[in-house]
Amino acid sequence: MCGRFSLTATPEDIEALFGVDDLDDFPPRYNIAPTQPILMIASAGRPEPGSNRPDRKTVLVRWGFIPSWAKDPKDLPLLINARAETAAEKNSFRGAMKRRRTLVPASGFYEWRRMEGRKSQPFWVPPAQGGVVAFGALMETWHAPDGSEIDTGAILTTAANAEIAPIHDRMPVVIEPGDWARWLDPLVDDARKVEDLLKPARAGFFRPVPVSDKVNKVANASPDVQHPVEGVDTPKPAKATGQGSLF
Repeated sequence: MCGRFSLTATPEDIEALFGVDDLDDFPPRYNIAPTQPILMIASAGRPEPGSNRPDRKTVLVRWGFIPSWAKDPKDLPLLINARAETAAEKNSFRGAMKRRRTLVPASGFYEWRRMEGRKSQPFWVPPAQGGVVAFGALMETWHAPDGSEIDTGAILTTAANAEIAPIHDRMPVVIEPGDWARWLDPLVDDARKVEDLLKPARAGFFRPVPVSDKVNKVANASPDVQHPVEGVDTPKPAKATGQGSLF
């Protein structure tokens, strides 16, 4: 799953990377948690011929997807993740998979390894080459009974790749830059045409680093939550025994 992540890139870097021009200034965020606002890149619709308007926009949404049909969010579990394997079939996510696919820029994510007889060990998981990664995500606007609107979202997850499998059996879906346009295109409204993108990140893409349990508390949001700790080994990548072991 993906229950915490980080985004420390500058607004200028995000704008240049994703081809948007509407970002306000924001500070680096080292410990982003559910129900907090998260940044999403979404389709702005195809511009008119000759227009200089970007075809992408940024949206701040509540991390916790609320289906459009929900009468009261309090009656639902907190939907921070959507399983990539079943999202197109689930009533909660079906519409968003067709028309409201988005990207979540991240500098990396956190995952916890269950340790027998001990507290779970947190890991900071950035891209091995650094920079920003784009998680596949879904957005929905919920209309409250009082007429107000809340933009909400969930991050898609898939089976863990070799580096993440010894820590957790799930990981965020990573959409590669060459696939961003197809993933975001609202005219691609058949989820089967993007299902090939919903796969584990390629081997070696991430580099897990053991960190202290400071990250367990949402209030701890300074850079030191990503500092490596000594005395904890990073698990060796799992050995593939056939495609089924990873997918």
